[in-house]
Amino acid sequence: MNITALFLHGLDSSIQGTKARWFRDHFPRVRMHNYDGELHQRITQLEEQVRGMDQLILVGSSFGGLMATCFAIDQPQRCRRLVLLAPALNFGEYRPPLVQVDVPTLLVMGRHDTVCPPDLVRPQAEATFSSLDIRIEDDDHMLHTSFPLLDWQSLFT
Repeated sequence: MNITALFLHGLDSSIQGTKARWFRDHFPRVRMHNYDGELHQRITQLEEQVRGMDQLILVGSSFGGLMATCFAIDQPQRCRRLVLLAPALNFGEYRPPLVQVDVPTLLVMGRHDTVCPPDLVRPQAEATFSSLDIRIEDDDHMLHTSFPLLDWQSLFT
């Protein structure tokens, strides 16, 4: 089985950001790409990046979490797992699908997040995913304290 892990950065971030650098240092097999433009443009870039691949593990941070969610709604059969780090499910016109997505999903949010507050994001995630594990950490939107402590080894299997 060929599993591919990808990191999807946030709106104002890049693959030079803190989380991307951490993945390069600790899990160099995690693929990443700089995304730009609006949501639909970024999703098109992601689709081009993963053409012909399945068994995808998408790790999305903030706006990247929104991207991963939208991708999984459209192509759940290609997703092995999602790890959503403070996902921007409170952004714009996002609406959960009519039928929940059956992709194992870990949602990690900071209790002190003022960009993507858990009170706004959690209900959206619960309406979107049927297999959802939620962790609310004593952290903020960046998740700098809790991010490195996640069990990435098991999340990437």
